[in-house]
Amino acid sequence: MHCPGAPVRAILPASYFWIRDMHSVEDFDVVVVGAGLGGIYAVHKFTQEGLKAVALEKADSVGGVWNYNRYPGARVDVDSTDYCYSFSPELYREWRWTERYAAQKELLEYLNYTVDKFDLRSRIRLKTGLAKADWRPDEQRYHLETTTGDRLTARFLVMAMGNLSEPRDATIPGISDFKGTVLRSSRWPKHPVWLRDKRVAVVGTGSTGVQTTTVVSQQAKHLSVFQRTAHWVVPAQNGPLDERRYQAYCENTGLIMAGFKNSKLFGGDGAGSPIGAPKPAAQYEPAEQQQRLERQWNIGGQRFHVVFADQTTNKAANDVVSNFVRDKIRGIVKDPVLAEKLCPTFPIGTRRLIQADGYFECFNQDNVSLVDSPIQHMTETGIQTEDGHHEVDVIILALGFKAFTGGINLIDIRNEKGEHPTTHWTKGPRTLFGLMTAGFPNMFTLTGPGSPAVLANLFTQNEYHADWVADCIRYMAERGYASIEPELEAQDRWTARVGEVAMRLLRLQGNDYMVQRNADGTRTFIPWAGGVDAYAEALEGSTAKGYEGFRLRKASEPGRAGGTDAKAGVSA
Repeated sequence: MHCPGAPVRAILPASYFWIRDMHSVEDFDVVVVGAGLGGIYAVHKFTQEGLKAVALEKADSVGGVWNYNRYPGARVDVDSTDYCYSFSPELYREWRWTERYAAQKELLEYLNYTVDKFDLRSRIRLKTGLAKADWRPDEQRYHLETTTGDRLTARFLVMAMGNLSEPRDATIPGISDFKGTVLRSSRWPKHPVWLRDKRVAVVGTGSTGVQTTTVVSQQAKHLSVFQRTAHWVVPAQNGPLDERRYQAYCENTGLIMAGFKNSKLFGGDGAGSPIGAPKPAAQYEPAEQQQRLERQWNIGGQRFHVVFADQTTNKAANDVVSNFVRDKIRGIVKDPVLAEKLCPTFPIGTRRLIQADGYFECFNQDNVSLVDSPIQHMTETGIQTEDGHHEVDVIILALGFKAFTGGINLIDIRNEKGEHPTTHWTKGPRTLFGLMTAGFPNMFTLTGPGSPAVLANLFTQNEYHADWVADCIRYMAERGYASIEPELEAQDRWTARVGEVAMRLLRLQGNDYMVQRNADGTRTFIPWAGGVDAYAEALEGSTAKGYEGFRLRKASEPGRAGGTDAKAGVSA
């Protein structure tokens, strides 16, 4: 019996209070979604700024893309000396890469080392994704619910999910009928996978499929590579680190960020290229053209798309490069009929340029075959194509990702109108600098659509964006602002500018994942393709003018950002 005046806690079971506390609401300054290379740095940066921050990661480990993509042959296609954090000289000196292009295992070890070095594990919640987020304008905060049922609030929501985080669905009919093993490259199991003495099929010949093929061809009893489209593959020329470059960065890691901010894409000046700054192809004699191409082929790496200054915008210049690589394929693959099937027909660089060593050589092996007949459906024992049935024991699906919006569309994010961030993105993403979307105050997207995104070094770009967000939060705190979001007119101007700079690109007419093909026949190029230098100039120009193009509001200020009273002035 309850005695008058006795505390209620004394007569209720302890489990009642455990359940109540489990559903209590935790308040944060910043909630970061994702603990890949962007989320790791972001939660570190915000903590250093004195903010109460936490990162939510739905996987069971940090690492993002380098945690999920454990498939055979997975490695980066940017030099390891560049593809790493630049914010800490000490970290840069401590970690010594073993190869020019780091493999997945080493990249994941590096990210875990960074987390431990800066004592971030207590600020990252694993196996905890973001399920819902609602903006409450009366509180100037987001109310969040995680996949584990935790409830949080945050003044700022930072999406650090990456552009290639959610795999494309396997839509091949009959896939559930197959009695063998189906493996997805983007969700490769952590346990060892035995492929020796197996008949293996790799479906897809993009970057993942190419890298997988080079390794599995050395293991499988027989490997069938199912190709819908032949892709451009150039040598990586993997090997030891560039020692001089490594030592220069050890002495001044700021050079990495400076190089990032000064970089030009799609016909830039090629500063720092071993073959020299490019000129338009027509300004070289045919023999000089071939010399430049041969030198770049032997050097390897991503600069193959800027051998000539105009190869991404001028079909004739592009043909010089395309024909050179086709001739290389014909010289490597011994079977001339097979070689022609492996020669791409679209202009080089209008889809992601793949770097890999030994790919075409695989097709000289007796245990490797190319299947370029369209897949009809799966069966219990293999894959049925138009030209026949192919019996296999293991199917590896290398089908790519739901690029740019796949991750954010999995989360129920709502503003005060009940809109989702992609509600008005029917003809492609609409953002300001790829960082924010009108109608969603205090929500930032690192390396989002409308920024250089996948066209730039993602380590450095994530640092650059997280630093910008941290500076913005500090600016708001110092001046008493409660929220920030893009002005609608400024967002429209930037979105139009993103489209304008892409109009000259040959790849706008291709079927790359960076191009959205709209129902009305128009095409939208999603990332900013005007060079990181021009992007940085535009973003920093806005910042220097008191965040021109953004609406900053104090807690007591009425109205909603992105309204008709917005005054925009953003240009590139």
